[in-house]
Amino acid sequence: MSIGEVLAHLRGEFPDVTISKLRFLETEGLVEPRRTPAGYRKYTWTDVARLRFVLTAQRDQYLPLRVIREHLATMREPLTEVSEVVPKEVPAEVRLTRDELLNKAGLTEPTLLALEDHGLLKPRPGAGYDADALEVAIAAARLAEFGVEPRHLRAYRSAADRDIGLFSQLVTPLTRQPGPAGRARAADTVHELAALTQRVHAALVRAGLREILGK
Repeated sequence: MSIGEVLAHLRGEFPDVTISKLRFLETEGLVEPRRTPAGYRKYTWTDVARLRFVLTAQRDQYLPLRVIREHLATMREPLTEVSEVVPKEVPAEVRLTRDELLNKAGLTEPTLLALEDHGLLKPRPGAGYDADALEVAIAAARLAEFGVEPRHLRAYRSAADRDIGLFSQLVTPLTRQPGPAGRARAADTVHELAALTQRVHAALVRAGLREILGK
C-alpha cells in the first residue's frame, strides 16, 4: 500500500492521523515501510497493524513513544496475524461502471445525474468511476438521508477548485524534480494538505455551531 492508502485505512478509527504523523512514526523507528527503487513507500498489512497498535496505545493509554517502542521490541510478532480483519490482497485501483457505482453507494439514478450536473462527480474518460468518485457518491447518499441535496453541495465544488489551484502551486515544484521520487513526494504532500484542510473545515464548522450544540 502507498502511504495515502494506509491513511485511508486508519482514518476511520483514528480521524486525527495525518501523513505527517505516519512519517514521524517512521522516523521514530516504529514502522519501517520498504522503499521501491523509485523512492515510493510501500506498506504491508503488518505495518498497518503496527501503526494501529501505536496509535491505540497513544490514544487510549497515553503512552510515550519510548514505552510503545519497548513493547513492540519485546513482542513475539503478534501483530503479523491480521488476516481476520483485512483481505489477503490489496484490491486493484477501483474502476466501476455506472450501475456498480449506484449499487455500491446506494444512490438513485436521479441523484447521480444531479451530482454530475453540479460538477461533483464524473467518470474518468474510458475508465469508469474511480475511488474518489465512489467516495463522493457514498457521502452524497449519506447526506441525502439528512435532507442535503446535490445542489447544496455546489459550494464544495468551488472550494475544491480553489484548493486545487493553491495546492498545485505548492506541489508542482516537487513534480519537476528528477525521477519518480519527486512525484511520490508530491502525492504525499497532496494527501497531507487535503487532510489538514479537512481538519480546518471541520473545526470551523464545530466552532460556528458551538452555541447550537451547547458546548
